Amino acid sequence: MTAVLFDFSGTLFRIESTHAWLSGALAGTGTTLSGPDLAATARALEEAGALPGGAPPARVPEELAGVWEVRDESAQLHRAAYTGLSRQVRLPDPGLHDVLYDRHMTPDAWSPYPDAAEVLGTLSERGIAVGVVSNIGWDLRPVFRAHGLDRYVDAYVLSYQHGIQKPDRRLFSTACAALGSEPGRTLMVGDDRRADGGAAALGCAVHFVDPLPVSERVSGLRPVLDLLR
Repeated sequence: MTAVLFDFSGTLFRIESTHAWLSGALAGTGTTLSGPDLAATARALEEAGALPGGAPPARVPEELAGVWEVRDESAQLHRAAYTGLSRQVRLPDPGLHDVLYDRHMTPDAWSPYPDAAEVLGTLSERGIAVGVVSNIGWDLRPVFRAHGLDRYVDAYVLSYQHGIQKPDRRLFSTACAALGSEPGRTLMVGDDRRADGGAAALGCAVHFVDPLPVSERVSGLRPVLDLLR
């Protein structure tokens, strides 16, 4: 193997909890909710699937079904899909739906998995090229920079910048070309068997991790290093 491609959410990083997401947005606007109301609203937002990178929607409303399917193909579609889900939940101020969306794009909303720096650093030391391939609607580079991981990444291939979503093999092909690696000598690491598994159609090897909370997955990425020996 000459290169490894990584998914972002659930693979290298994990989004904060829905409760922390809502609490942070409220604090930023000076809005308050009582303890029981805060907990109930957070649960409703989680069921709606309004937090990008969080739990998927229990049900996608019919009026959002079309945009939901292509949400990662542009920044506008991504925002429309997730604020649309958020608006299924009543909030103290309608403006909070956009505040919530904006918060999830901040570095503070994300935590790297405990072994992410170790694994990426080891790959860099071994001369293995690293790419990040993500279905996403915004630029995640600031998250990597804020957590000190950007120095290990040689290329970012983000769906919204190409108008293509995983599992479309073209997104993986773009990543391999950016790294100068042949698909047959490239490993894709992700948490979504459908989306990330699309790399196999291009000829890449694929390895899956569990998108567990950070505290519950301390060494989930380390097996990648064994696969490259």
